[in-house]
Amino acid sequence: MYPDNGTNPAACADHCGTLPECAPLAVPYVPFQQTGSKRYNQNEALNNGTLFPGLNLPFHMKVDAPNAVSGPLGELQALEFVLVELGLYLDTHQGDAEAFALYQQYAALEKAGREKYEAMFGPLTQFAVAACDNFSGWIKDPWPWNYQEGGDK
Repeated sequence: MYPDNGTNPAACADHCGTLPECAPLAVPYVPFQQTGSKRYNQNEALNNGTLFPGLNLPFHMKVDAPNAVSGPLGELQALEFVLVELGLYLDTHQGDAEAFALYQQYAALEKAGREKYEAMFGPLTQFAVAACDNFSGWIKDPWPWNYQEGGDK
């Protein structure tokens, strides 16, 4: 039997508890983003996992990997990452005209980059094959993640 001092797992409700037996696993905290927050460039954003330096919180297990962005596919991934980050920011800061203009600018760059990439290497997604002459363009090798450095097919 457990003594009635909070160590009995059955006595630990989801909304309360004592340390350490009944404590929650984590209490997350993310700082609120201010309008006009500083931003990384697209490559730094992808490498840091956030567009905003103010949200780049240090983790003890972070490994400093070499620059993940290289080649045409890496550049496209960086642009798409920035679009997702800006979109999340704009969800809570709809009135930030500068951020929305930047979102539109990156969207245009991503569209042009995707069109250029797909013209060179073929469709990146299954639904992009609809613009091709036939469906076999989707299933031919190599797949985008199998391309060699330098963009060779």
